[in-house]
Amino acid sequence: MSTFTIFLVLIVVVAFLLIVVIMVQNPKGGGLSSSFGGGGTQQLGGVKKTTDFLDKSTWTLATLLLVLILVSNIAIDRGSAGIESKVLDPDAQSTQPLPAVPANTNTDATTVTPEDSTKE
Repeated sequence: MSTFTIFLVLIVVVAFLLIVVIMVQNPKGGGLSSSFGGGGTQQLGGVKKTTDFLDKSTWTLATLLLVLILVSNIAIDRGSAGIESKVLDPDAQSTQPLPAVPANTNTDATTVTPEDSTKE
């Protein structure tokens, strides 16, 4: 398994976790944070600590995702590094021949064909 494949799997896992953490949050005070510690009880640290945990985990996962994407660019297998594009090289010679131009470029409409000369 190549390094890029490992990074790709990590990116997918972190993206999935980020989606889950974002979907658990509710901007109006509901969601997971209201189910923990609701009714004045202090279950699992209360609403404030759950909201702080979800907020910190969102920022951590988003930062980790960005770093993984940037580092995976280094791990891409580019093949042979010595091969350059000929399109970008101004000194590259074109080996393709030019199209042949017909020798008879007469545009006069009164040309006589051999078939017309036999009818007269």
